[in-house]
Amino acid sequence: MTENKNAFDSVREWIAEHKLRTVGCLWLSGIAGSIAYNWSQPNMKTSVKIIHARLHAQALTLAALVGAAGVEYFDHKSGAKAERVAKFLNYEGHPQKD
Repeated sequence: MTENKNAFDSVREWIAEHKLRTVGCLWLSGIAGSIAYNWSQPNMKTSVKIIHARLHAQALTLAALVGAAGVEYFDHKSGAKAERVAKFLNYEGHPQKD
């Protein structure tokens, strides 16, 4: 059975499957963007620019972790996570089932 999913549902499903990859990519893009922005500031030392980039990336990472926790909570509440885990468990043929 095929389901018609909109873009939001497919993105949410991908994020639920790849939480650590999502947080890592957000951290990397945050630090790259922050370094690019800070390098345009001419009156700052290089060490200060790097420290600011790290702090901005840490804040973005914390926001991404909170978002990942929210996705995890929503999946737990809706039962979607139980369906994903159940496909890996095969109870057929186990003596405990009888």
